[in-house]
Amino acid sequence: MAFEYASRATKGARNYQEDAATVRTAGGEHPVPATGQGLTAFTAVLADGMGGHAGGALASTTACSVFMRSLEASAAAEVTDRLDDALKLANAAIGQCVEENPALDGMGCTLIGTVFSAAGVEWVSVGDSPLYLLRQAEIVSLNEDHSLAPEIDKLAAAGHLSWEDAKNDPRRHFLRSALTGADMELIDRSRRALPLEKDDVVILASDGIHTLSSADIMRIVQENVVRGCEAIADALLAAVEAAGDIYQDNTTVVVIRVTEAVAAT
Repeated sequence: MAFEYASRATKGARNYQEDAATVRTAGGEHPVPATGQGLTAFTAVLADGMGGHAGGALASTTACSVFMRSLEASAAAEVTDRLDDALKLANAAIGQCVEENPALDGMGCTLIGTVFSAAGVEWVSVGDSPLYLLRQAEIVSLNEDHSLAPEIDKLAAAGHLSWEDAKNDPRRHFLRSALTGADMELIDRSRRALPLEKDDVVILASDGIHTLSSADIMRIVQENVVRGCEAIADALLAAVEAAGDIYQDNTTVVVIRVTEAVAAT
């Protein structure tokens, strides 16, 4: 298995950045923006902060840094256990920050942590930052959405409110689970490595990407995939900015493409 990747970020309509992302390859850690090619294994983590400018930025950068260090240092034999250990330590680190500075109470972040290898991709996630798999002409969300959006959509599907009201409900982005130092109520985990195929594209993103529909993301990937991950990442952020949302959130993406895969036997 061989991979390439690119990471990009934009502040959107805000004048500060609360997202953070880091990729670790054999050459070390690479915060956004970054690119890499010909990789046989690597890890990527992305976090979207909350709690105000200072608190959100501190939470996301702390979570990414501690998660990555912990993942590398974990003695667990299974990747799933290493991901769990790293998540717990990242959450505890945020709690320690709040304990040392009570003014930061209320800060936290989402997190997606991924490991890519010959076996495929494995992940752990908390919050509403999406993890997408794009294969041929299909796009699927690999991880659970821990915001209120899925719950509000269930009410609409049951006829308790209109789809228009559901779409415009201001509570859609409220988080049901996040890294705050307290117990995490919801955690999404891959049970085993998800095998990947040549030309598969995997995207880690902060929720600012939701300005684009799944169909938009699929189209952008298809139009740019022959030019590689840098072109895909740049085009995704350009599309977000072109949408002109006056409340556009920070948006960060890490785009990974499988450039070679061993055929199953």
